[in-house]
Amino acid sequence: MPEPLPLWTPPSARQAHSRMRRFLDETDRLTYDSAWAWSVEDIGGFWSAVAAHFDLPLRGPAVLPDAAAVPGVSWFPDALLNYAEVMLRPAAERPGDVAVVAFSDTRPPEEVSWGELEGRVAAARAGLRGAGVGRGDAVAGYLPNVPEALVAMLATASLGATWTCCAPEMGVDGTLDRLSQVAPKVLLAVDGYRYGSREVDRREEVAAIAAGLPSVERLVEVPYLRPGDGWGEFTASAGPLDFDQVPFDHPLYVLFSSGTTGKPKGIVHGHGGILLEHAKALGLHFDLGPADRFFWYSTTGWMMWNFAVSGLLLGSTVVLYDGEPGRIWEVMETAGVTCGGVGAAFLVSCAKSGVSPRVPSLATLGSTGSPLPAAAAEWVYRSVGGDLMLASFSGGTDVCTGFVGTSPLHPVWAGEISCRCLGAKVEVFDDAGRPVVGEEGELVLTAPMPSMPVGILGDADGSRYRSTYFERFVPEEPGAYPVWAHGDRATLTERGTVVISGRSDGTLNRGGVRIGTAEIYEVVEGLPEVQDSLAVHVEDPAGGPGRLLLFVVLAPGSDLAAVRENVRSQVRSRLSPRYVPDEVQAVPAVPRTLSGKKLEVPVKRILSGMPVEEAVSLAAVAEPASLEPFARLAGRNLSP
Repeated sequence: MPEPLPLWTPPSARQAHSRMRRFLDETDRLTYDSAWAWSVEDIGGFWSAVAAHFDLPLRGPAVLPDAAAVPGVSWFPDALLNYAEVMLRPAAERPGDVAVVAFSDTRPPEEVSWGELEGRVAAARAGLRGAGVGRGDAVAGYLPNVPEALVAMLATASLGATWTCCAPEMGVDGTLDRLSQVAPKVLLAVDGYRYGSREVDRREEVAAIAAGLPSVERLVEVPYLRPGDGWGEFTASAGPLDFDQVPFDHPLYVLFSSGTTGKPKGIVHGHGGILLEHAKALGLHFDLGPADRFFWYSTTGWMMWNFAVSGLLLGSTVVLYDGEPGRIWEVMETAGVTCGGVGAAFLVSCAKSGVSPRVPSLATLGSTGSPLPAAAAEWVYRSVGGDLMLASFSGGTDVCTGFVGTSPLHPVWAGEISCRCLGAKVEVFDDAGRPVVGEEGELVLTAPMPSMPVGILGDADGSRYRSTYFERFVPEEPGAYPVWAHGDRATLTERGTVVISGRSDGTLNRGGVRIGTAEIYEVVEGLPEVQDSLAVHVEDPAGGPGRLLLFVVLAPGSDLAAVRENVRSQVRSRLSPRYVPDEVQAVPAVPRTLSGKKLEVPVKRILSGMPVEEAVSLAAVAEPASLEPFARLAGRNLSP
């Protein structure tokens, strides 16, 4: 079979003028392949070169201990630095240039210069210090994607305190499941927001969240839906903008996993690891620089928000948007975005609708959250622009970046991700732990990366960390690094491109945002009319958002129609509109293992057409007959 032609090949001028090309020339690497091999073999040398190239405050070679110390690598053990200080470096030379552009369904557009951003961070820092926040404390936001969220995160980091944030669309229970693990001293929260033309009041939710967090000593109300003085009063005191110098692995912020098997994991990221990784990913792979305007459509509760605001590190103007997705193309055009990013499901939706958006300034279009199907990639080049770098990017909250992605030196292939990122030793293993090429298996990392978590909240001895990522595969070679199993099914092609098939665990994927079933069960099974439940997400073969299916075991005398309405209402209000199931069906029993674990993944496989005997070992099922309703449903067209 002839090799398929790429959808796009970067022009020679774009390659030659890219920062990636300059970096390869500086490090005497003729080709990307040779650079990638060097980056994953001479790990310390590579990351030291990244630090030098971006003038990060990390001097000397990176120090990597032996494999037995992974996880827990302190890459630059003698370093003292501060993420916020590096983010704000351009303010010294370009105080009048625009650092942030903000769009919203709730407020008029706003521009913030580098000098103004620095001043706002200094004022927020003074407010936090006045509230008693210092190194080791935590600050939490219940905030949309607005400048106050960025300012608060940078101010928190400047003090050596730890930031975390939930988007205000999240309900009280979901928010408390997360923020209670952090025990914040200060909580910053909006009073509500507007989504399209609909006003959403969150004052009752904010009060309940604050009441559920006994650690909170100061609640700062950020006016958003209606006028107020809370944020203004909090930031009224002038103060110098100092930066607490912290070790490389000092906690910067906490991101949360989806909560598949219980409460969401609090994943702790460090100052140094995020600086190094984001400089490499944004500066080299996305080719960002001071002339760029960088945008990614995200809420503050998704890791892509943290990734996107790190565009400041490269001196880029960061574009924020809080609003409904129908305005995304308009926002990018109005802001003059040069590098924009969205969820893959959004591009699929646009392709199906037949729109032809044009953003003349756009040079790079990122896609993440779920695999981007070939048809959607082809639509981008047909309807958005023929000379774009379509940047499919895949990684996770666990590392706050991508393992596989794009580069200005690589062609774009339909349905594939262009390359393995520098410094990410990505391989694909079969079930026996052997590397494979050209066949589907488990995506793994066989060497550490600096943005791997510095820890998980509540995991003092590191046992949960190790069991989460490093116990799936045991290296065969003595002294080899532990293998990070990420939970993605993938194929590494002969060309070095990567195809992501989907999640290998029970995590749901809703519109590009990972959703944990445990959170849904907590709400649904708390209803007296529901005895048990099971949630699965069935993908759309055409690449659309798929369907979230909820199966319930009804209490005697319960009416399914009434349960459907109550479930949707409760999930929407207590968790998030994203979690609302597309279908709610009654079943006699939820399939479980002999030990009582719900069989989410086998049920998903059955609903996707896999024969029952291939999807699960019946010997491991407590009630094999409980699988029969799902086998019958498999004949239906469950995808849109």
